[in-house]
Amino acid sequence: MRSDGTFAPRVGVPYRTRKEELSGDFAKLEPYISSLRAAGAEPVVLSLGLAPEHLSKIASTLDAVLLTGSPADVDPLRFHAARHSATADPDQHRERTDWALLEHAFAEQKPTLAICYGIQSLNVFLHGTLLQDIPSELKTAIAHETDEEEPAPEVFHTTRIDPDSKLSRMRGASEEVRVNSSHHQSILEPGRDLRIVSRAPDGVVEAVEWTGDNNWIVGVQWHPERMSGSDPLAQSLFRELVQAARKVPAGA
Repeated sequence: MRSDGTFAPRVGVPYRTRKEELSGDFAKLEPYISSLRAAGAEPVVLSLGLAPEHLSKIASTLDAVLLTGSPADVDPLRFHAARHSATADPDQHRERTDWALLEHAFAEQKPTLAICYGIQSLNVFLHGTLLQDIPSELKTAIAHETDEEEPAPEVFHTTRIDPDSKLSRMRGASEEVRVNSSHHQSILEPGRDLRIVSRAPDGVVEAVEWTGDNNWIVGVQWHPERMSGSDPLAQSLFRELVQAARKVPAGA
């Protein structure tokens, strides 16, 4: 642990897609960066084109990891499923980067916050499965997806948080909170040692927490980076990540 406990931990943030990285499209990544800085972190934007040995060296300098959202979908082959017609093309560069970061985070006890695509990536990494298309497979009345590429108003819905969870300590007084929603996939079967701690009223998994050891690993299906300017729970998620990162031993 650093001596004063107030340093700015280095948090690795992969680009959302290789295409956005190569085109210089930084707009969708900026809210993650701003939220981390507001919470006291030093964001480290990670290229999806790094050689494995280079990525490993950079990962060793990080104190925590934040897995971002993405318009891609995780390759169904990774969870041994046939591809649904609505499943978006995978981004193999992003998957390779996420896997390497997660391997390092688990091995070195480094905190991780996984958001939207990130929670799905985390779940599949831990041998869980995904519901590939909520509208056609679940037929819910709740709108979970908005087209983030279009200037449409964000969709919100409620989700219930397990009172015996890390999220519960962040959320305030109510067990039910209002979150934004921008996804068509979700966790089906949770991965190894992942505990479901939040579901929407239709049963869609909205958050998970790691129970395999004491490492701080939380995944949320919503987008707290879009709410961190005003929402207490969103702000708390980034603050808790940073606080956990400050406890990582130097050189881990």
